Amino acid sequence: MANLPIELAKAKEGIEKIARSYGLDFFKTIFEMLDYEKLNEVAAYGGFPTRYPHWSFGMEYDQLSKGYEYGLSKIYEMVINNDPCYAYLLKSNPLVDQKLVMAHVYGHGDFFKHNYWFSQTDRRMIDTTANHASRVRKYIDQYGYAIVEEFLDVCLSMDNLIDPHSVFIQRKKITAEKNKLNEKKKNPFDLPDEKNRKETVQDQKYDFSDDPVKDILFFLIEHAPLENWQRDILQIVRKEAYYFAPQGQTKIMNEGWASYWHSKMMTEHILTPSEVIDYADHHSGTLATSPGKLNPYKIGIELFRDIEDRWNKGKYGKDYDECTDMREKANWNQETGKGREKIFEVRKIYNDVMFVDEFFTEEFCLKHKLFSFEYNPETTQYEVFSRAFSTIKKKLLFSLTNRGQPFIFVKDANHEGKKKLLLWHKHAGIDLKIDWAYATMENIYKIWKRPVYLETMVDEKGKILIFDGKEHTSKSIESEEAKK
Repeated sequence: MANLPIELAKAKEGIEKIARSYGLDFFKTIFEMLDYEKLNEVAAYGGFPTRYPHWSFGMEYDQLSKGYEYGLSKIYEMVINNDPCYAYLLKSNPLVDQKLVMAHVYGHGDFFKHNYWFSQTDRRMIDTTANHASRVRKYIDQYGYAIVEEFLDVCLSMDNLIDPHSVFIQRKKITAEKNKLNEKKKNPFDLPDEKNRKETVQDQKYDFSDDPVKDILFFLIEHAPLENWQRDILQIVRKEAYYFAPQGQTKIMNEGWASYWHSKMMTEHILTPSEVIDYADHHSGTLATSPGKLNPYKIGIELFRDIEDRWNKGKYGKDYDECTDMREKANWNQETGKGREKIFEVRKIYNDVMFVDEFFTEEFCLKHKLFSFEYNPETTQYEVFSRAFSTIKKKLLFSLTNRGQPFIFVKDANHEGKKKLLLWHKHAGIDLKIDWAYATMENIYKIWKRPVYLETMVDEKGKILIFDGKEHTSKSIESEEAKK
């Protein structure tokens, strides 16, 4: 139990037994008590005690420290998806907050262990990040801090260019001989120089793959002309990006699940009469919503409670869905009692997109008085845009799909027969932020070392953005071609 005082150690044992009695199952959980400075340091490192040196961690620490000192923010809990699971408690918190955090952590621990989208994550990530830090420091000693940091900046700016679903794809094994042939075919840097190629070959399209590749980082690791240390750093950034990806895919579910269980355990078993008001105050603060922001704790816990209530009353299936009498639907109760079983099933197999798509119903939307909003340039304010259920759900799903990031693929590694890299933006209704696209293309150029092209749509017109290493240009293409 690490450095917990006797009172908290006893509380921890009791809360763990309560959590297991509800059916929660988690890895061994180790709680550490830290002061606010150390906790901010660990939080700046993404929850890990050791990371490679980079200025972004210092910037994050400075922001967290100022937020705490000015009373603008405070870290109540932090837990790491690891085996054993590590969680951190703030020393200055009162006992009721420590107990709330412990109950919340056990909810997260159960989710980490059993949710499908975490099943491929590294369960020894604390050791892995320490190993990564050691390797990066070795390169700093060898090549200099400025050079390594500059390359890290480039890699970290692209850490969202991965394919989180690829870890669940089982690919067919191929022979070593076939693999060598494929590598020779796929790597455009093995091709003859353009000046020695025939004109007909120069103009042909080089297809390195049958389908566009979404995992751009992996493609660059495999095919970009990098030095060994650069390739290793890019692999480090990619591995850590895949570790954190499920947290972005399940933020609503994960926080909702942990909040559901801390609420149930605290109110049914843990609280003493003198702690009720303080607990209610802090719990309501956690679930409070603020203008312009979706609170994952609030939407998550309410959806889990709604699912439990519906499956306890049988408010699902053909008969319920086809019922047109709103009064009858409101009073529907078949006393099926399957609510607890259902929420455990949901916790196991869903991610946020699936969760909202299936269980965010019109009745739920009306009950919680939800609406969508948009920025009005005339009034320079955000205003209510729609209270229509279909609009609200569509905007919510859109914000969650691909973690709110654009879909970018590698389309051709030898564009125009000149080893130019052609990327493709799968347009889903919203244009790219052009300045962000330019900055990303510049960083990809630093790795690919040849011109970078990006097919997209701007104002419903097909465009190819081009960066040749010196300047940005663009050219128009047919809109239908950009969509393919």
